[in-house]
Amino acid sequence: MKFETWLFFVITEAVLSVTPGPAVLFVLSQAVRRGAAKSVWASLGILSTNAMYFALSATSLGAIIMASYDLFFLIKWAGAAYLIYLGLQSFFSKSPLLAVPENKSAGSSNWRIWADGFLLQGANPKALLFFTAILPQFIDTNHSIAAQIVILGLSSIVVEFFILFGYGQLAGRTLSAVKNPRFEKISNRIAGSLLIGAGLGLARLSRT
Repeated sequence: MKFETWLFFVITEAVLSVTPGPAVLFVLSQAVRRGAAKSVWASLGILSTNAMYFALSATSLGAIIMASYDLFFLIKWAGAAYLIYLGLQSFFSKSPLLAVPENKSAGSSNWRIWADGFLLQGANPKALLFFTAILPQFIDTNHSIAAQIVILGLSSIVVEFFILFGYGQLAGRTLSAVKNPRFEKISNRIAGSLLIGAGLGLARLSRT
């Protein structure tokens, strides 16, 4: 795997992680309802699902990628189109992507929060599409598939953990700013532009 490929993967992962979605909203909701410390368990649950997906990918992605040259490009364009779609949806959205639920005083165990995060990510279409349409494009079939997925998996988990951790820690401190319409509009534009750029960059990747 080339360094440039790895770096582009990390950037793409960071953009997807920063973009508000089910995982981010779940972490935010736990931070608002139960405190920043509890939100860490939500993040760990989400990342546990990702780790499971990476493990499954290590045993099956190689065969899928190598089976058909045309299939590779079909997956490539599907992934690029999905990123651009997310970007356009975010850019032109008039609804608050960072909307959070009303504060509730219900308590919950750390393991229950972890399990909720695990199950939520397991049913998250965004996560499923990442592993089926985006991840394969960063794999060099001339080298060990499993080793590359281990590297990409560890990189992904580290990047997403710090992003989710940051969201959880900031949620309680900047809740008023998050609800500000101007902040929502700016965040939508920035996230949309980054996703569109990631999609266009993905479309330019060639199979090695």
